[in-house]
Amino acid sequence: MSDYTNVKELFGCDVFNDSVMQERLPKKVYKELKKTIEEGKELSMEIADVVAHEMKEWAIEKGATHYSHWFQPLTGVTAEKHDAFITAPMENGKVLLSFSGKELIKGEPDASSFPSGGLRATFEARGYTAWDCTSPAFVRHDAAGGTLCIPTAFCSYTGEALDQKTPLLRSMEAVNKQALRLIRLFGNTTSKKVTPSVGAEQEYFLIDKEKWLQRKDLTYTGRTLFGAMPPKGQEMDDHYLGTIRQRVSAYMKEVNEECWKLGITAKTQHNEVAPAQHELAPIYAPANIAADHNQMMMRILKKVASRHGMRCLLHEKPFAGVNGSGKHNNWSLTTDDGINLLEPGKTPHENIQFLLVLTCILKAVDIHADLLRESAADVGNDHRLGGNEAPPAVISVFLGEQLEDVLDQLISTGMATHSKKGSKLHTGVKTLPDFMKDATDRNRTSPFAFTGNKFEFRMVGSRDSISECNVVLNTIAAQAFKEACDRLEAAPDFDLAVHDLIKEYATEHQRIVFNGNGYAPEWEEEAKRRGLPILPSMVDAIPALTTDKAVELFETFHVFTKAELESRAEIQYEIYAKAINIEAKTMLDIVTKQIIPAVIKYTTVLAQSVNAVRAAAAVDVSVQLGLLTKCSERLAKTNEAMEALAEVVSHIGEYPEGRERAVYCREKVVTAMEELRRPVDELEMLVDKEMWPMPSYGDLIFEV
Repeated sequence: MSDYTNVKELFGCDVFNDSVMQERLPKKVYKELKKTIEEGKELSMEIADVVAHEMKEWAIEKGATHYSHWFQPLTGVTAEKHDAFITAPMENGKVLLSFSGKELIKGEPDASSFPSGGLRATFEARGYTAWDCTSPAFVRHDAAGGTLCIPTAFCSYTGEALDQKTPLLRSMEAVNKQALRLIRLFGNTTSKKVTPSVGAEQEYFLIDKEKWLQRKDLTYTGRTLFGAMPPKGQEMDDHYLGTIRQRVSAYMKEVNEECWKLGITAKTQHNEVAPAQHELAPIYAPANIAADHNQMMMRILKKVASRHGMRCLLHEKPFAGVNGSGKHNNWSLTTDDGINLLEPGKTPHENIQFLLVLTCILKAVDIHADLLRESAADVGNDHRLGGNEAPPAVISVFLGEQLEDVLDQLISTGMATHSKKGSKLHTGVKTLPDFMKDATDRNRTSPFAFTGNKFEFRMVGSRDSISECNVVLNTIAAQAFKEACDRLEAAPDFDLAVHDLIKEYATEHQRIVFNGNGYAPEWEEEAKRRGLPILPSMVDAIPALTTDKAVELFETFHVFTKAELESRAEIQYEIYAKAINIEAKTMLDIVTKQIIPAVIKYTTVLAQSVNAVRAAAAVDVSVQLGLLTKCSERLAKTNEAMEALAEVVSHIGEYPEGRERAVYCREKVVTAMEELRRPVDELEMLVDKEMWPMPSYGDLIFEV
């Protein structure tokens, strides 16, 4: 492993990045490729052949023997098919190594074997991967050797998007076009492009691999389906930002090095709130590159954990009763010449362009709150949202005191005349300097919070691709910008029209702004009063994809067709039902083969103890009898709940695939699973630890 002193040399060493292209490609070829990357110009096959040849030569120097079109189907993970660089043998028995422009630009994986929501049938196998030249190729090293990975989009033979990247790229084009219109209205004639910029903070758990192997629930489902809380959880908050243990430090060092080699700007690492929980955050990147990097990062986190005798858990709620894991998606809009459209400046009340962008986003989030909620819908997130630093399942926007005050001025008087300033923070210690604090505090309970010059969407689950939420953010922003530009471009007096529009948007969409405690019980009632959508579960959120409002939005900006939206809804329902079915069957397997036999063994020992003590002497055996009674009663409840769960699981297949099956799983199967967990967790607190058939929560989260 490289030393930290060589970070400059290490960073991006396995990436076919701009500096490598500039060094290796002929000037004309480099110039044409840059036009394709920056301006979307079509790349000729002649140029593609030269790029492919140099990419192959570079990859071989890095130890690559194969190449792969690396894509992101609707499975939640990445996919790849490896092809060697070798061609057919020559007459002398030797082979040539080649890689053509055609092979670089287009691949053909089997489209029928990936989720398509009915877009493709089993007999319709053809699908295409298309090179995303805006996201650089890289060489990945693993047990198979080196592989040249080419980031690609994935679509069907008939052109529908079957992946996460295609709609993301479409949405980036949409928001770029409309944001450019908006800044042109304010006199900006120099910026050529507006790009969604994203930084995704990644939370994860680390546990010992040997203990993980002893938990069927973790190995099959990614979360613990049973488990009583240990005497200590996260109540003391002593793990948060605490000293990182040596074993974890060694792991983090290697994770950083692996990330840096692939050009991932891994920057911030620390212990999170729950025991055994940690976080890794990168620097911002264009949305499609950030999405690629996050997928690469998750793979690295898992791969390196295995090398260190650990297992990385990316489930949103691997342990009940302690923090779950999310992925905070920090989103902003930045021009090619470095202007952040969400930068308020020192006097936000005077920054008219910022106020228009801000109120457009408020409008977008208010109108499409259901879509934004759906973009974070995940089976695991149903267990996470609503507590332990996760946001509630109700979309609202936190602006902070400064911006809320500016909006209040606009709403009440039509003009904003001042902005609240940050004051000095007095520590009360003479040797410590007093310093200026921000004008606004932060709100950890808000799902969509303004944090200085960006919005932080905190709902995304730790396993999820960040593509889906950024598709929604980009597209709803594009719609709001378009509607604002349509009105302003037609206005006879721009200055008057823009002030009126900002006031109108601030007034009409004030209901989405909430700066209070999102965990407070009264907030849900207040949200209902405001008319905000309350969508507690994944199954509740999925219909947002196919409303007339959503179809019109996505079709207008050519991000999704109606058929693509309907297919994604079907896939989501299918994913939910399959995940719950697997969890339920895993519970039945564990209870039948491990829990009940262990409890029977323990109660047998207790019964033998009672008889033995009675035979030896006439002494009080009420403790043993009491424990035997408690265990037997809970064992009976466990068996009863197990039979009830088995019964409801047996009927899953009777419901048609899609919404009906998903609703049945949520209402019947999940409820039966909760009923089974309760007596099993009580038994864990009663049965001799040596006889309990799996590691406890304490073993898992405190012994890494």
